[in-house]
Amino acid sequence: MTLLDVSIVNVALPSIQHGLGANGSALEWIVSGYTLALGLLLIPAGRLGDNIGHKKTFLFGLGLFTLSSLACALAQSPAEIIISRFVQGLGAGIYTPPIIAFVQLLFQGRARSQAFSVYGAVIGVATAVGPLLGGILVHLGGDDFGWRLVFLVNVPVALVLLPVAYLRLPPGKSEHKRAHRLDPLAIVGVAGGLLLILFPLVEGQQYGWPWWTWVSFAVGAAVLAATWQWEKHIERVQREPLLAVHVLRRLSFSLSAMTAFFYFAAFSSIFFVLSILWQSGLGRSALETGLMLSPFALGNLIGSSQSYKTSARFGRKALAIGCGLYTLSLVLVLLLLAGAGDAPSAWMLAIPLFIGGLGSGTFIAPNQDFALHEVPGRDAGSASGMFNTAQRVGASLGIAAVGTTLFSGIHVDRSHDLAAAFVSASDTALRVNMVLILIALVLVFVQIRRHSSDA
Repeated sequence: MTLLDVSIVNVALPSIQHGLGANGSALEWIVSGYTLALGLLLIPAGRLGDNIGHKKTFLFGLGLFTLSSLACALAQSPAEIIISRFVQGLGAGIYTPPIIAFVQLLFQGRARSQAFSVYGAVIGVATAVGPLLGGILVHLGGDDFGWRLVFLVNVPVALVLLPVAYLRLPPGKSEHKRAHRLDPLAIVGVAGGLLLILFPLVEGQQYGWPWWTWVSFAVGAAVLAATWQWEKHIERVQREPLLAVHVLRRLSFSLSAMTAFFYFAAFSSIFFVLSILWQSGLGRSALETGLMLSPFALGNLIGSSQSYKTSARFGRKALAIGCGLYTLSLVLVLLLLAGAGDAPSAWMLAIPLFIGGLGSGTFIAPNQDFALHEVPGRDAGSASGMFNTAQRVGASLGIAAVGTTLFSGIHVDRSHDLAAAFVSASDTALRVNMVLILIALVLVFVQIRRHSSDA
């Protein structure tokens, strides 16, 4: 549900725009606000799970997620749905770290790799199937009610999960006896710094990038840098930092986390672009949009189901295979959109999107497995929180950057009709995706070279 609620909403965005009168920046906040809120709580929630038990943390987060999903479905204005989505992201951020912590604590060796493969399959398929499911729900409910079904679908699922989790999950408390302290100053610093960067990234375009947007960027970066120095100070005085600096010093972990940041920035935002293009630009239905994106889901299912075998055979070179396939997919999408003019079809994108899904499924789980391979069990919660934070913050900033590029590039006049304007703007936005995925690919090769030199 955590990742489904990123991709499923993409298809519903034009219906939300119509139903609530939301503008372009509001649509970006609906997606990126959720992913940012999710990312902000992953690390504190990991600490909380290490302290009180991952089961209790999971149940509380899932309950909050369920209530806020209902609030999203009942929203009557853009402000209401943005706030509800933010709270929904907080709930998801609380119950996500226990999932990975359970894998760390309950599985070892090959079994752990297989468990991460299943986890990666769920992440990838949920992200990719979301547009199709969203399209079906919007089609069934119509433009006025369909987007509300997108959020209501979480409620019956959670009502089943909550009692099953209560009865079946072990306590999942870390064997590390000393309680992990939460560092409120670091939490405020990370949250404030990221919001100071994200806000002008989303809102700056509609105001013409005034001076305050650049000041906000600079202050946000300074706040994050100061928070990092504070965390190092906390560790030096033998207190426990929020960001677990000693874990970040493990180069295998930090490189994998940086790779995940840029990969998810490129990966999550492509659904945003293609969904807006297909519906708002080309006038296709939500169901047609979901069907257009479904080859990605199929490729992802195949790639992720075999990812543990691929990583066992090729080691970290499997990351290059997955990231390379996704890069190839994006190149093909750009070339085909450029050659199709203002009348692209779903069929022409089927093979490129299938290749992209295959690459994504091959990449996601092994990268996480390699990242956490050298992390001791006592840091399972905080390490998984930091890694997922990298993914979610990357997705949030990627959607904001790519979405801003998309909306700022849409110019309609007599010589440039609506479809042509959206195709042109989408081409520019997807080039931002290309830059992001190329950075991730470079980091993959750095990982491979470092591992080869250590071997």
